[in-house]
Amino acid sequence: MQVMPAQRCVIVGVDGSPNSIAALRRAAEEARRRRARLDVVRVLAPEPGASPHPLRTAREWLRLRSLVARIVTRSQHLTTRLRIAYGDPGRVLADQAGHGELLVIGARGHSEHGNPFGGATIPVVRANARCEVVICADHHAAPEGSPP
Repeated sequence: MQVMPAQRCVIVGVDGSPNSIAALRRAAEEARRRRARLDVVRVLAPEPGASPHPLRTAREWLRLRSLVARIVTRSQHLTTRLRIAYGDPGRVLADQAGHGELLVIGARGHSEHGNPFGGATIPVVRANARCEVVICADHHAAPEGSPP
């Protein structure tokens, strides 16, 4: 039996924030440059005591598809896969990175003491991802007076 090599892919976590949009743009460029598939992941918090509701999943998938269509143009000629996942964002994204060559995520927009890495997601991803990780920020969305 012949084993086919895994398809190259770039994974990006997207939640709709300006920093995650910057990450989506960067990931699309990286996927195009590397001739890799673009895997776009939206992580949702699980509903306590319940399995994921199919309607919620479908609604989020449609929102994600619309967002990706606005950012990733057809002229980029990318194979794109969308995924809705439930769980802790850091753990889910680190798990997704297990099959990719690059994981791109957005920096936290607002955190205590102005630390863009102050949230829980980035430290978990950096500690557990088995591929290169790129952290992006949308400097155009930065508040006035903050450093670029």
